[in-house]
Amino acid sequence: MRLKLGQEFMEICNQIIKENKDDHEWVLIESSDMFQTDHYCGGYDATENAFCFSYYNLEGKEFWFQLTLNQIKQIIDGKNFLIEASEQ
Repeated sequence: MRLKLGQEFMEICNQIIKENKDDHEWVLIESSDMFQTDHYCGGYDATENAFCFSYYNLEGKEFWFQLTLNQIKQIIDGKNFLIEASEQ
């Protein structure tokens, strides 16, 4: 499924960028639920070397996706607002 990222996820991306950490630093503090909002829950996964998130739609269905730090930066720069998410 293609998931359009809105303001709620942009706020998470802004938090990630404000931390000003590289991948190695994120590995040291990995957490699967560091970022939680009404529809998103996730954090950095050292095995994947990416931020892994669950997205819960209005019906409560869960979708999963992951993004690298570079992809997060692209989202902040306005270069990507659609991602592929898998239904769980």
